[in-house]
Amino acid sequence: MIRHGLDGLWGVYELLRLAVITRFNFKGEYWQWRMHTAYGRGYPATRWALWKATLEYGVWVHRMRRG
Repeated sequence: MIRHGLDGLWGVYELLRLAVITRFNFKGEYWQWRMHTAYGRGYPATRWALWKATLEYGVWVHRMRRG
């Protein structure tokens, strides 16, 4: 869960960082694996739910990298 406004910004930063690292190849192996592990039982029902889950993943990545 996003606790603070800056967490959301850091989450977006981490998602952009991952996009750059993977050269924006969203059909590549990493992103296919990520989507399968995150949404293996089906995508969220709405775009808002998908965006929220993706942003929470970005925030999680930031927290893990920060330590």
